[in-house]
Amino acid sequence: MSVANWDNVLILQTSFLGDTVLTLPLISAVRRNFPVRRLTLMCQPMSRELLQDHPALDAIIIDDKKNQDRGLAGLRQKAAALAADRFTLALTPHKSLRSAMMLYLAGIPMRVGFQQSRGWFLFDRRVGRDETRHDVDRNLSLLEAFGLSQEECRRDIELPLNGETLIQVKAKLRAFGVTGDRPVFGINPGSVWPTKRWSIEGFARLIQLLGDKYHGQILLFGGPDDAEVVNALVDRCHGGLINLAGDISLRELPSAISACRVFITNDSGPMHIAVAQRVPTVALFCATTPSLGFYPYTNRAVVVEKDLSCRPCTTHGGRRCPLGTEECIRAIDPLTVMRAVESLFEIEPSAFDVPLNSYRPQRLCA
Repeated sequence: MSVANWDNVLILQTSFLGDTVLTLPLISAVRRNFPVRRLTLMCQPMSRELLQDHPALDAIIIDDKKNQDRGLAGLRQKAAALAADRFTLALTPHKSLRSAMMLYLAGIPMRVGFQQSRGWFLFDRRVGRDETRHDVDRNLSLLEAFGLSQEECRRDIELPLNGETLIQVKAKLRAFGVTGDRPVFGINPGSVWPTKRWSIEGFARLIQLLGDKYHGQILLFGGPDDAEVVNALVDRCHGGLINLAGDISLRELPSAISACRVFITNDSGPMHIAVAQRVPTVALFCATTPSLGFYPYTNRAVVVEKDLSCRPCTTHGGRRCPLGTEECIRAIDPLTVMRAVESLFEIEPSAFDVPLNSYRPQRLCA
């Protein structure tokens, strides 16, 4: 077996934003445990915007595979660019054939990925991907190819705040009237997949309950694609909300979320960002289930879901309910979500500091 050369390392993860956030423990473990001179991440544009200040990374390469880098021509161009960088080793938790082919065509001398990858035969070292584990643990298991078990690694998600960005975000929040004199609750009502979104009616009722009990401030989060959902919630609540959608960039998002006492969110990328910021999180699982391995990787969270035999309908959720009932969405009761918020709000922050093997959220069944 050839000896690993850690001089110039590439980690390739071109899946969704949340998947890339869950790759951060792997990135940190590589930096901590091996003699890496240069560490580069290849990811999609959104992930690059979020992670551009991460101290463990020396460089980020964009693979805009859905736009300018799409198709066979894009694959060849990106592979040629990687070849020019002369990487000595590459790891990828991404299971697509495209990812494996890119590393192979780039001529990277040692390529490591999962046995379950569609391009498994193009890897030099392969590791089994345990479907029963959280994705953080699955990603870290790639290091078993070098004799390091995931149990030996630090498994918390680290997304340090950039000091200058934090100052800018605090100024933005002050301009919106957020001064810290009242509790702040963050709500993320969007998701790429409609079947992963809790109902507007549910969020609106929750906001009413939060106002009645805590008299706090509600921050609404969302990107450009979430505008329709966020605006519908604003209209439903008839004002009184602070709509940050479109005013907070991905680079600023971790700093903005860190201002929240509790963050309430659908199963989505911002859920994992809240976990990285150690913000107590209520995670709403509609079409998807925690058993897929993407639950909030923390004991500072409560998952709210409804047990149904049809869940999960797909791995990521879908555009529409296959049964036409949307029961997984409608069955989540705002009062149950409120109880989850209360359970986190009342706990002292020090009570969350437990060993890493306890990083698993509580669960409430709607």
